[in-house]
Amino acid sequence: MLTVNNVSKTFNIGTINEKSVLTNLSLTLKEGDFVTLIGGNGAGKSTLLNCVAGVYAVDQGTIVIDDIDVTNLPEYKRAAFIGRVFQDPMMGTAANMGIEENLALAYRRGQTRSLKWGISNKERELYRKYLSQLELGLENRLSDKVGLLSGGQRQALTLLMATLKKPKLLLLDEHTAALDPKTAEKVLKLTDKFVRQSNLTTLMVTHNMRNAIEYGNRLIMMHEGRIILDINGEEKQQLTVEDLLKRFGKASGEEFANDRALLS
Repeated sequence: MLTVNNVSKTFNIGTINEKSVLTNLSLTLKEGDFVTLIGGNGAGKSTLLNCVAGVYAVDQGTIVIDDIDVTNLPEYKRAAFIGRVFQDPMMGTAANMGIEENLALAYRRGQTRSLKWGISNKERELYRKYLSQLELGLENRLSDKVGLLSGGQRQALTLLMATLKKPKLLLLDEHTAALDPKTAEKVLKLTDKFVRQSNLTTLMVTHNMRNAIEYGNRLIMMHEGRIILDINGEEKQQLTVEDLLKRFGKASGEEFANDRALLS
């Protein structure tokens, strides 16, 4: 479902601030893979997601989604294939629009635009059904402005919107990092539920080692723009944080450097 082949990305080329972030990186995700991605500070995790999403153009290499070469497609055209949830709960929704209006935008993504905007009663009932899965009472607040919701409620809504039309690829960029622990756990459980229900191919960046181990069928660790660990199946199920730290040290030759990951 996703093939990243020999991709490199360097920022500020030819200046004193030149920095190579991805180096000849290759990665393949099969349909239905739920991959957690972890790494130290500056490992290139978010840059990889941004290259896949089309936010950054790659310097070399190719990116293929479901047999479609998207390497040279702009971000807005890749949006037809990709669902995305950001770290900031304020992104991914329109704050001044109602909950049902935000859901309508997501539900109609990819459809031909017309002057008709009204939301039918049938459509409204469908949105209530979807929202009830969140167990946040939002199905009774369809007309409320999204800007009035808490960070956790808004992130759960963003997750629902990103998965509503079953994207070919779901990208989650530390989407629980800005939430309190209890809310973050709820959003993660919803993530796992939606991914399993629709068999979504998912790439989730996280700073939390325990979450990286607990969720998904495959764990990838990056270091200095390269993949140094790729663990799946029974081997992943038996992992502990201590094991992961030891394997990182052995593969990279240095200690893991991410205070948030270690503290979590």
